[in-house]
This record gives sequence, structure tokens and C-alpha cells, in this order.
Amino acid sequence: MPTPDDNRTGARIKEQRKLARLTQRELADRIPYSYALLNSVECGLRPATSDFVAACAKALNVDVTVLTGQPYVSELQRDRLAELVRPIREALDLYDLGPNPDLSTRPAHQLIAGADHLCELVRATHLRNAARDLPGIIAELTHTAWATPSTELWQALASTYRTAHDITVKLGYYDLSAVALDRMDWAAQRASDPCLAAVRQYMRALVYFREGEYRIGQRLVASGQSVVGQSDQTREALAVSGQLHLGASVICARAEDATAVKSHIGEARRIAKEIGDASEIHWLSFGPTNVDLHEMSAAVEMHQYDDALKKAKKIIKALPSKLATSRRAHFFIDQARTEMETGHTDAALTSLVEARRLAPEQTRYHPGARETISGLVHLSRRTPDTLNHMAAWVGL
Repeated sequence: MPTPDDNRTGARIKEQRKLARLTQRELADRIPYSYALLNSVECGLRPATSDFVAACAKALNVDVTVLTGQPYVSELQRDRLAELVRPIREALDLYDLGPNPDLSTRPAHQLIAGADHLCELVRATHLRNAARDLPGIIAELTHTAWATPSTELWQALASTYRTAHDITVKLGYYDLSAVALDRMDWAAQRASDPCLAAVRQYMRALVYFREGEYRIGQRLVASGQSVVGQSDQTREALAVSGQLHLGASVICARAEDATAVKSHIGEARRIAKEIGDASEIHWLSFGPTNVDLHEMSAAVEMHQYDDALKKAKKIIKALPSKLATSRRAHFFIDQARTEMETGHTDAALTSLVEARRLAPEQTRYHPGARETISGLVHLSRRTPDTLNHMAAWVGL
């Protein structure tokens, strides 16, 4: 079995706790988790779940990424992904410079189609290709939207900023993802598009979900519902409203508000029944399947692992073939955590291998996948070769 080292979340929690001059007992008193669990996580005997990390980060007054070690620079450099981040950062800084007379651009309809294609690449988990193409399209759309402004161009530019957010979140650059969301708001205002503005509030809410600020997340969801309520009750508006309910369900699950979870899932299911699969709308994957997936995720967040495993077994029998690869891989990562927590370690490893097969870049940089792999290593009396390979692959 691999020897635990300092390159794990538990060790980082211990380091930050000592920097804050807190004992284990004192930190445990500040988080809604037991002293025994904190001790086990710091020693590497238990994985640090996302909710646990968020609680520790809040108590220690540090960003979650300080504890998770994101971005995982060594792996990103080996994968030649780190070098793609700087051009994205530079492209995001062009927003207020107006037209660029030195830039040759494609026709507007090609740029609009290109923005949509970037969303498709991210959903297919082709992060490298999307990251490589993104800066150029942002630059061209920025120029064209300033030179010949139209609703469609501002919408497309907002979409590219949303893609920048999606990519940087998946690669662990949360500071840059926040900039991208600010730019998305800037472009959505110029497009006068309430649905885009509501999608942006949904994404902001998930940022606070990761940071453990659940009340702020709930307020942002409510704000998004208010914004989308200003538009006509179109299929687009309903899909966005439904996705906001799904976001609220996992936030409320983290806040241990089971009644609110049930209410939000119920509303999302009602909308999904009315409009059917709407996964093409803003690439949100909204529809009946996504409601089921979020219901399972909410059970995981509330540590109702037996219930989550039952839901997972039911879901896997009916996963539609057209479900976005990113969403499918996320399901297998959630399932792996559930299987590990219920003692099905072999099944958990199988789920992680499937997530890797479907979406290697997404899985490698997913904190939940890494922590589950770490947990499996420490639970295994004899580490299988497959698990050893997975641990080495994510840099553990």
C-alpha cells in the first residue's frame, strides 16, 4: 500500500490548522463534524469529502483550493494543459478595449456557431480542444460585438465566457473562473437576455456551494429565479428555472435541509415532465434524467449513502445514450463515492475506471474522484494494480 505523504487534503488541513494555531479539538468544535473524523482525515485514514473540506476551509478562513491543492499544477504541466490557461486569462481581459483593427475575423454567423461548438466540446469533455480554441473565439467575438453590436453576438460572447468558466473550474483555476463569470454578466447585460443572466446566477451559486457558503448560494438561486421570471414562460425559461431548482437541491442538501431538497426536486420534476428533455438549452442537460441524477447527488451530500446507492442502481439501467459525457462521468464519480462509503470497494474502483474511460481529463482533475481514490487506497489491505495505477495517474 502506498505510504501517505503530504500531497493530500488531510495533510493540508493539518498544516492550515497549525498555522491558525488551533488544536484538532478546537477545529472540530468549529465544524459540524466530529473530532474523530477530523483526526482520521488528517491521518489519511478517511477521505476528505467535499462538504468536509468546505467546512474546514470556512472555519480556517482559507479558500477551498488551499486545502485541495488545486490547481494540480504538476499533472496539468504533464498533460500540457497549464500552458493553455494564460491565453484564456489574456482573452478575458479584452472585454472593454473595443474593436481591434489589427484582427482578422470570421463572419458573425461562423463565430456564433463556434461559440456553440465550444459548449459542445466541454460537454463532451474535450477540454484540451476547447481550451485551445477558446481565446481566439473570444478575441474575434469581442471585436465583432463592439464593431457591429447585436443581441446574437453579445449572447455568443457571453457563451464563450461561460465556457471559460466551465474549463477553468474543471482545471481548478477558481480565481479565473470568477473573472469569467463577471465577464459573462457584462455580456449578458448587453444582450438584455434574462435567461443568460439567470444561468450566470446558477453558476455563481455553485461557486458558493463549493466554498460552503450555502445561504449565499440559496440567495443566488432565488435571484436567478427572479431574473428568469422577468422573461416569457418559454421552454427556455422553464428549463433554466428547472436547473436553478436542481442547483438549489444540492445546496440545500449540504445545508441539511431535507424539506427544501424535496421541494426543489419536486419543482424540477414537475417542469421536466412538462417540457421533457431540454438538454440542448444552454447546455444545462436539464430534463428527467438530470432530475434523477441530482436527487441521487442530494442523497450523497446528506450522507444517505444506502438511499443514494439504490437510486444509482435504478439510474444506471436507464441512462440515455445522448446524455452529455461530462454528466455521465460525474454520475460515475458520485456512484464511486457512494459505493466506497457503503463498503463496495471493488465496485467503487470499477466506477472510477469507467469515469476515466469516459472523461479522462475531467476525472483526473476532479477533487471528488481524487479523494475517493485516496480513500480506496487506505481501505485496501492489498492494493490492486488497477488502483495503484489510478492513484499514480492522479498524482497520489
